[in-house]
Amino acid sequence: MIGIIAAMSLEMGHLRTHMNNPVSETISGISFVRGRIGQQEVVTAVCGIGKVFAALCAQTMILRYAPSCIINTGVAGTLTSELSIGHLAVSSCVVQHDMDTSAIGDPVGLISGINVIEIPADKTLISRLCDCANALQIPTLTGCIASGDQFVANPGRKTYIADTFSAIACEMEGAAIGQVCYVNHIPFCVLRAISDSADGSSHMDYPVFSKMAADQSVRLLLAYLNE
Repeated sequence: MIGIIAAMSLEMGHLRTHMNNPVSETISGISFVRGRIGQQEVVTAVCGIGKVFAALCAQTMILRYAPSCIINTGVAGTLTSELSIGHLAVSSCVVQHDMDTSAIGDPVGLISGINVIEIPADKTLISRLCDCANALQIPTLTGCIASGDQFVANPGRKTYIADTFSAIACEMEGAAIGQVCYVNHIPFCVLRAISDSADGSSHMDYPVFSKMAADQSVRLLLAYLNE
C-alpha cells in the first residue's frame, strides 16, 4: 500500500476521483480514504496546513495502515530560476528551514533527537517519479525541499532559505512528514508542483496558479500509480 498525503483538498481532490472502492475513516479529525488506483492499493489523507498537522497525519497513517512508503504531494514556492510555475520539484532530501537552535551552538536546521539537518528521500521513489515526469514531458528538478510554518513571500527570506540549505522549493509540510518517516523507517518522497515565486509577488501568483499546479502534481501521481 502506498500512502499519499496532501495538506489541502485542492491538492488531493482530483486524485481521489480516480479511486475505486474508496473506504473512509476519520482519526484525530483527519479523513483517511483507502482504495485502489489502477492496480495499486493506496491510502490518502488531507492533513491540514503546517508541520504539526503533517506529522500527526503521517504517524497516524503509519500506525493504522502500515504503508510501504509515503508520498507527500501538493504545491510549493520556487527557490530557483530553474523551476517555474507548473514545473515539478522532487525531493532528494528535506530540511526544516525554521528549526534553529544555533544560539546554543547547533548548526541552523539541526533536528534535535535525530541530529540531522537533511533527511534523505528514498532513491527508488525519486527515480520512479522522475521517470514518470520525463515520460509526461513535465519539467522536473530534483533537490532539497525546505519546509517551515511560514508561507514564504519575502525576497530576503527566499534568498536565505535557498542559500542556507541549497533548497530548490519551499512549502509547509514535507519535512515534518519526512521526519516521521525517518524515525519509523518508512521510505518517503516529497513531490511538489510550483505554484508561486516565494517572493513579493506570491500573494498574486498563488491564488491564480495553485489549482493548475496541484493538477500537475496529480497528473504525475496517476502516471506513477498506473505503471
